[in-house]
Amino acid sequence: MTDAQPLVIGIDGGATKTIAVLADARTGAELGRGEGGPSNIQAVGVTSALHELNAAVVGAFKAAGVSRRPVAAATLGLAGVDRAEGADVILGWADLVQLAHKVSVANDATLLFAAGTPDGWGLAVIAGTGSIAFALDAQGRDARAGGWGYLLGDEGSAFRTGLLGLRAACRAADGIGEPTALLPVLLKELGSSDPREFIPAVYRGKWDKAAIAALAPLVLAAAASGDATARGIFEQETRELAQTAAGAVRAGGLPTAGVPVALTGGLVVQNAAYRERFLSELRACGVTPGPVGVVDAPVTGAVVLARKLVG
Repeated sequence: MTDAQPLVIGIDGGATKTIAVLADARTGAELGRGEGGPSNIQAVGVTSALHELNAAVVGAFKAAGVSRRPVAAATLGLAGVDRAEGADVILGWADLVQLAHKVSVANDATLLFAAGTPDGWGLAVIAGTGSIAFALDAQGRDARAGGWGYLLGDEGSAFRTGLLGLRAACRAADGIGEPTALLPVLLKELGSSDPREFIPAVYRGKWDKAAIAALAPLVLAAAASGDATARGIFEQETRELAQTAAGAVRAGGLPTAGVPVALTGGLVVQNAAYRERFLSELRACGVTPGPVGVVDAPVTGAVVLARKLVG
């Protein structure tokens, strides 16, 4: 690699981690990848988010074995930058650290259109720690639904699924809710036999938002094993995620038949049953999916968009 080689950076930042990929601007070949912590400015604050973005960029250059320098273009797809002031903060940081000659900042869901739909438009759904749905038509007009965060929404997300599992276990421990396998399963995960230990685990921070989201696979496993309570959570969350996605389709004026769909996030990427149930519920909401792209690494879409900025 020479100093004259044109480079681009694609960044995907969410509520759990941030990934930066340094790539050849001409071919798109990945040269180095770096990782940082969460960079959602609404969730972790501006200072922490910018620190993790920088760590990911530093890691990408280090992995590529080259000295850091301004690249030709950078695309950042970040959770929490839907409002103009959020994007302005990121653009200000990019200018300060001389990230790139051309910079584009948008919500992380926008990366999915480049990475997971045939022609760069359609419906993009994220069901990871949080959840959101975006619609983008062929003329570049966009709309969204969801993305309200873990206190106001995030239906169909891993956090919501894990939290509902915990709540059900607490009700079962009180003898109020239905008996459920979730109680012994979550106690085992905690390493305790006392349900009251859920209280300090949650309120004193041992189980923070990310840790509660990490309980979602246990809830889904219990649902697959036939636990009625867990099955109810599974059905409710896939239905509400589908309602969110259908809302984005309606808001964006997309066709309800044959709309391209791009999916990412642990629940829909790693759990086929969750993904298929979501698509079934989406049909029940009046939206018939066309081609469905399951995107394990949305950062590839960021690289695609960065290369387009170069021209």
